[in-house]
Amino acid sequence: MEARPSLLKLNVLPCTFIERLNRFVAIVEVKGEKRKALITNTGRLEEFMIAGRKAFCLPKSGGKTDFVLVAFEDLDGKGAVIDTRTQARAFEMALELNLVPWLRDCRIKRKEVTVGKSRLDYLFECPDGEIYAEMKSAVLRGGKKGEYAMYPDCPSTRGQRHIRELIELSKAGKRTMIFFIGAMPDVEKFKPYEKGDPEITRLLREAKEEGVEIHALSISLLSDGGIVLEKPSLKVEV
Repeated sequence: MEARPSLLKLNVLPCTFIERLNRFVAIVEVKGEKRKALITNTGRLEEFMIAGRKAFCLPKSGGKTDFVLVAFEDLDGKGAVIDTRTQARAFEMALELNLVPWLRDCRIKRKEVTVGKSRLDYLFECPDGEIYAEMKSAVLRGGKKGEYAMYPDCPSTRGQRHIRELIELSKAGKRTMIFFIGAMPDVEKFKPYEKGDPEITRLLREAKEEGVEIHALSISLLSDGGIVLEKPSLKVEV
């Protein structure tokens, strides 16, 4: 089996998911005690957030929660990474190590770039110019064999706004990109989940027609807390 590049090592603890209190807080059981954990992913994540499911939590200090809910056990003991901050850190390390083929020899010029009424995640500086880019979390599994990572699992007006901004930038002659972190083991492809938000699917098709580049990669969490790059490029079906 081909070795998967290691991107990060997290000091995660095994935990058990109990319930989701609200959009940002879950109750988990850690070492026999019920504690509050921060959820950074605003998706519904219904396929993972099932009472009694094994998860992985990262201790944190400060605030109203004691942990960050990082991942859920998924396939072959590996975890699906739901924490968007971890997804971003893993992507940035892959970029720094020059492991992302569709951003070869690029670097991050700026983060949180204000464009119109939105803030895009990245402005990349590449050998052939700058790229305005937005990153999205794809942690919904689909397909007959579970081969797809999909986004979104619920309506996202914020996601719609970001894609519209990228379309306008592309029309203005800028190079633009939206990419998806398929944060689950053993996925092969990405596609939008039309039932989650039909407008996102329509906008991605329009974006592709207007020259917005669409890419995806996949990562997973190992039981020892290592985040690995599963596939640096997933097939995209829009």
